[in-house]
Amino acid sequence: MGRHHADEVHDGGVHEHDRGLSYDLPVLARRRMIRLMAGASLVPLVGCTSQDGTPASSSASSAKGSASSSASSAECATIPDETAGPFPGDGSNGVNVLKESGVVRSDITSSFGDSAGGTAEGVPLTVTLTVVDAASGCGTPKEGAAVYIWHCDRAGDYSLYSEGVTDENWLRGVQEADGSGQVTFRSIFPGCYAGRWPHIHFEVYSSLADATAATSITSTSQLAFPKDVCDTVYATAGYDESVRNLSSLSLETDGIFSDGYGRQLAAMKGSTAEGYTATLTVPV
Repeated sequence: MGRHHADEVHDGGVHEHDRGLSYDLPVLARRRMIRLMAGASLVPLVGCTSQDGTPASSSASSAKGSASSSASSAECATIPDETAGPFPGDGSNGVNVLKESGVVRSDITSSFGDSAGGTAEGVPLTVTLTVVDAASGCGTPKEGAAVYIWHCDRAGDYSLYSEGVTDENWLRGVQEADGSGQVTFRSIFPGCYAGRWPHIHFEVYSSLADATAATSITSTSQLAFPKDVCDTVYATAGYDESVRNLSSLSLETDGIFSDGYGRQLAAMKGSTAEGYTATLTVPV
């Protein structure tokens, strides 16, 4: 088993990393109500997806999507808001890594600064997020926006917080969007811990200055991974516990993605030998 705190598992065995439905449901309920109200009076809340609500270029297992995400590709809405979880590292839960020198980087596999200096092991993963302006129909890139991403390691632990890696700050970093609205990070494929579907957290800021000051967040969301890719990655060495954890989960029952994941499901390419690439368009 990977390392887990005694206080990280609550009733029903749900992992503390995202605190489960008891923590997130009130927040999600409010967000859903806002979306419904906005949809009734303003514009349809639909994503930049294919007709079935999934990314057009995603893997075969991505073909499923929630009906609530279904729409024509001509329509656009902001990326769904999600909880940042208890381990954001943006200062909202104690630890603040965003103000540390070195956090602006493309390779987030290793720790930086005064941290322990270790490197997270796992199947290589390159993540590219394209930040676009939802108000313009997703056609205008948000050049100069900044994105902070973070995720757990192969064992399901979060740097700065989880036992054994509190001195590390790996798998966290900030990038400024280029002229195409893109940010790219080199990382490793995250593990699957009890109670949550494999995912990556991210926050979007209007500028790099806002991100490194940990202020004025534009959007907080999560990227999900297709099941077939997770199965393939977790069959490799070091991901043993992820196999068991994933077997009791699905995107449809996950506490975060169960209300619709079409706009958050990454399009994947690659292999365990060469590494994977994950891409996602992020309208804000």
